[in-house]
This record gives sequence, structure tokens and C-alpha cells, in this order.
Amino acid sequence: MLTIEDCIELSELTEDEILAIAEHEHIPEMVALELGNYLVHTADGERRIRNMICEDMERARSCGNLQRVASLKLVLKHYVDTHPA
Repeated sequence: MLTIEDCIELSELTEDEILAIAEHEHIPEMVALELGNYLVHTADGERRIRNMICEDMERARSCGNLQRVASLKLVLKHYVDTHPA
């Protein structure tokens, strides 16, 4: 049986990236993991995930949640470094 950690490792995404997708789409972490894994393997999916993280940052900024903005900046940096397309 696969654990959620196993699934995260197979997805080519980090847990923080998956949580950003979950936050953006208002879905459970496991569903976000499946969506993220799917998107990473589509033509424009990597761009869509990057945009989700950026939109989460904008939402946090507009709410004045600067700690969340800083956290998402780190998530975005790692994502761009590992998914340059």
C-alpha cells in the first residue's frame, strides 16, 4: 500500500507545492496531489501550477498575510528551480 509520502515522492512535487495547489483550488491535499501530478505531465501544466502559487501569493498579500507571502515565495522559487518550463 502506498502512503501519502510515497505518492508525494512520485508526483515530482514537494508537499508545500501540493499544499499551495490545495489552497488555490480549495481541495483536499490528496486531490491536489493527483491534480499536481497530472498537471506536471501536461504541456502547460507547469505554467498553471506556477500561476496558482503566484495567485496564492497575491491573495495572501491582499489580506496582509506577509508571513504566508514569504513562505509562498520560497515554494515558488523551489518550483521554478525544479520545473523550469
